Amino acid sequence: MRDVTIERLGHLGDGIAPGPIYAPRCLPGEVVTGTPEGDRLTDVRILVPSPHRVAPPCRHYAGCGGCAVQHAGDAFVAGWKEGIVRTALAAQGLETEFRPMHVSPPRTRRRAVFAGRRTKKGVLVGFHARASHTVIDVPGCQLVLPALLDVRPALEAITRAGASRKGELSLTVTAAPEGPDVAVSGGKPLDLVLRAQLGEIAGTYRLSRLTWDGELLAMEAAPTVKFDGIAVSPPPGAFLQATEDGEQALRAAVTEAVKDAEQIVDLFAGCGTFALPLARRASVHAVEGSRALTDALTAGWRQAGGLRPVTAETRDLFRQPLGDEELGRFDAIVIDPPRAGAEAQVEQIAASDISCVAAVSCNPATFARDAARLVRGGFRLDWVQVVDQFRWSPHVELAARLSRNHMGA
Repeated sequence: MRDVTIERLGHLGDGIAPGPIYAPRCLPGEVVTGTPEGDRLTDVRILVPSPHRVAPPCRHYAGCGGCAVQHAGDAFVAGWKEGIVRTALAAQGLETEFRPMHVSPPRTRRRAVFAGRRTKKGVLVGFHARASHTVIDVPGCQLVLPALLDVRPALEAITRAGASRKGELSLTVTAAPEGPDVAVSGGKPLDLVLRAQLGEIAGTYRLSRLTWDGELLAMEAAPTVKFDGIAVSPPPGAFLQATEDGEQALRAAVTEAVKDAEQIVDLFAGCGTFALPLARRASVHAVEGSRALTDALTAGWRQAGGLRPVTAETRDLFRQPLGDEELGRFDAIVIDPPRAGAEAQVEQIAASDISCVAAVSCNPATFARDAARLVRGGFRLDWVQVVDQFRWSPHVELAARLSRNHMGA
């Protein structure tokens, strides 16, 4: 056994002692003991607990790997996540105003990816155990909407019918007013018998839609989500913000950032999270790399009525970013890239005459890199707001406003 004192948290939420030595689910200031295995401690026991340590709210936390920091109080987690963003900015020589953090309540995740496995005794559907391929049933999960937990019997039936003996299903479930939207991957090849079984399961459990490796098997009604009251039917497995609450916070920040802009371009627009609500008062050009997403966005705009013009373009912004002349048509930019950031597109924005950027990011490191490039191009980072909709995880999201120096905050 070895005693160590935890100095800080790593990017996955593990405690880090000098060495470095990694100790799972430990907090800074704690003295812990455990069995060294390489650079990790196993069989960890807390000798001196942190004042920030709390009883985890979920009864599955000890075994489930779905959450990382339920053992820490909310104020500590908020400070830790904001600190991640501050550190990323400082590494690029940036400082700015931090607006109050927004944290989504427990049990509000509207989408979850469950694992499904067949066993000798039947099936298991749930989340993976910590650092393991073992599947843990999570009927009392404090993270997801109760409606997602109610779908577990359907997921068990799908797993029983469609999982191979040695394989594992990935079951993506999205809550929708029309019924659960389920997208499955990793299962057995479809044949007539399996198609019939899955179709029957979809009807029995009243799934709004069931897809199998991208192929539509059953649809009782097209599932919808609402972006600030505007209904859109996303394609199977489409990106959505994790919680409706978090989406509202990000949208409020974006709306404030672009202020009175009349012509807005929304880059990496998805199926309209920001573009459609912004069209209540501005004309919007939405650019997205997936045809299925731009089609869904366009259909949502046509059905909504009462919105300003919205045009949609399917375009790979990594390989073909909008140039400065194209950007010159707009008063403001909204940009919400994937984790890799938007280096090529940001180069074009920095070289353009655009005066306002509303940025949303799920990766503080790439956001800081891209923001630094814009600052070198004459922008100022006016403010940042951290939005924690991935509660109890190491995941950090943020919204920010950047403007040319003459614009003011």
